[in-house]
Amino acid sequence: MSLPVYLKFLETSDPDFAQAIEKVFASAMTPGALDQKTKLLIALALDAAHGASQGVSSIANQLRAQGTSDAEIAEALRIAYFAFGNSILVTSSAAFANNDKS
Repeated sequence: MSLPVYLKFLETSDPDFAQAIEKVFASAMTPGALDQKTKLLIALALDAAHGASQGVSSIANQLRAQGTSDAEIAEALRIAYFAFGNSILVTSSAAFANNDKS
C-alpha cells in the first residue's frame, strides 16, 4: 500500500522515513479485523474532528467509489461531532461550577 498523496513528498525528502510511514499506513488501513469501509469511516470521522477538510473530501470520495451512501457518511460524521462536541460541553460546565454554591 503506497503512501497517501499528502505524504508523497517524503519519498524524495526522506525515503527511509517514507518507508517506515508506509508500513504504519498499510498496517492501519489494510483490511483485517475491520473491513476497508469501516476503517475509512473511522478515518473520515477523525479527519473531520481534526479539521482536515481535504482528508474528509478525499475519504468521502473513496467511500462513495466503494458504494458507501451519503447517509452512511453522514452517520459517521454525526458520531465525530457527538464524540468531540460533547467534550466541549463537559469542559464548558467549568464556567458554571461556582454558581452551584447558591
